[in-house]
Amino acid sequence: MDQKSTDFTHEDLEGYDSSFEDDEDKKKEKTKGRELTKKHYQQPNVTLASSAAIPTKEFFEDAQRRAEGFRNRYFALNAFERHQKLINDYFLYFPGAKKLLGRDASKDKRDIDVVRENHRFLWKETDSVDSWEQQLAKAYYDKLYKEYTICDLSRYLENKVAMRWRIEKELLDGKGQFICGAKRCDQSSGLKTWEVNFAYMEEGVKKNALVKLRLCPECSFKLNYGQKRKEKPLTPNQSSKNLMTTWMISSFRI
Repeated sequence: MDQKSTDFTHEDLEGYDSSFEDDEDKKKEKTKGRELTKKHYQQPNVTLASSAAIPTKEFFEDAQRRAEGFRNRYFALNAFERHQKLINDYFLYFPGAKKLLGRDASKDKRDIDVVRENHRFLWKETDSVDSWEQQLAKAYYDKLYKEYTICDLSRYLENKVAMRWRIEKELLDGKGQFICGAKRCDQSSGLKTWEVNFAYMEEGVKKNALVKLRLCPECSFKLNYGQKRKEKPLTPNQSSKNLMTTWMISSFRI
């Protein structure tokens, strides 16, 4: 064979490559990527065989026992005890968050507030009692003593008098019957009984009620201040102490 036929020039070899060279370059790039990943994610002096990186079987068993114990203890509690535990844990892990559990108390009402809003001077048997507020006001009304009234004469110069029924303590003390029925008077001598046609406004409606009131002479003058009244003629069953006078007055709340 000729030597000329076995010699190749550079131009003859331009179209030929080695696939082994490409494989070596790809391996170098992959190795370089792994090294960068290890440097970025792995901390120094930490091996995959450490207990923190690979939890042991005992670690999982202990965690499972604790979770089962908590679940069993939690479901063994009643509803109120579970509520207490959750609230205590909330305060333990979120200190200072008590305000988030606060309830809006701006619209809270006491029983006496409900009674004042639904109170009536006289309840009739035909009056309907639909809501619980009206039931509470009616229950309070049933406990009052309605033989004599207590009055407030602080605005007698304006011809305005307020009246209400007596409570149990006033009945036992004799207030309004053996003691002057004015709110701020404790006189017990010279009392007179007055029958008053009490005119008042309730729920936007003008109403009247005939009530009895026992007052001392000074409070009797305030009650009759500026009024033209007519005395009823005495009957054999009446005495001067039980003189009954009928008249109209305006009212306001005590």
